[in-house]
Amino acid sequence: MAISVLLKKEFSCFFASATGYIVVGVFLLMTGLFLWVFPGEYNVLDSGYANIDGLFVMAPWLYLFLVPAVTMRLFSDEKRTGTIELLMTHPVSKLEIVLSKYFAGILLVLFSLVPTLVYFFSVWALADPIGNIDTGGIWGSFIGLFFLATIYVAIGLFTSSLTDNQIVAFICAALLSFAFFYGFDLISSLLISGEEQTFVSSLGISSHYDGMSRGVIDSRDLLYFILVDAAFVYLTKLILSKKK
Repeated sequence: MAISVLLKKEFSCFFASATGYIVVGVFLLMTGLFLWVFPGEYNVLDSGYANIDGLFVMAPWLYLFLVPAVTMRLFSDEKRTGTIELLMTHPVSKLEIVLSKYFAGILLVLFSLVPTLVYFFSVWALADPIGNIDTGGIWGSFIGLFFLATIYVAIGLFTSSLTDNQIVAFICAALLSFAFFYGFDLISSLLISGEEQTFVSSLGISSHYDGMSRGVIDSRDLLYFILVDAAFVYLTKLILSKKK
């Protein structure tokens, strides 16, 4: 019950200011322009194929900046204004506070993803014959993109708990999210052994996201996302506990 009350409060805060509207608006505007307006490799009408692969290529990079822009204020703003002390006096556990902010961030991501289903139904209708698209791959990509964003939220929540400066929280979240998304692939490319490359690459988000994008929902990929989310949520709780 306490989590649901705090979650509603946190989620409403996103739209009490311009933050929520800007994040959702920028995400939909950029993906819409590249998929349907700007000519190029991501344009659905120019490609000649009924797919929205461009969305799933662009979205992780857009979220790399948009999600930290949302999460940077979750704890840092409370620290700056001093309301964190008031929040800690409420009869709720540290974990409930962390989870409420975490799930609020996830809800905002989901809120931005739902309108993109219009892209899916559009290519479904444009296909020849109608419906002749890789439905499994598209749904797998949507699921993978959602789980990818949950890690960004968990990382942003963690960095926000470290400082009372929102800009610092944003930069740290963006850099750490980039490291998890693409950094391990860069490191693996420097290795010689194929086994070492596979192992190091598997530590990053990209390899698991790519697997889901092929329409294969592997339990190992799901476990990876859940464990990384849980690790950063737990680290955030530890930070709050130490600063009690």
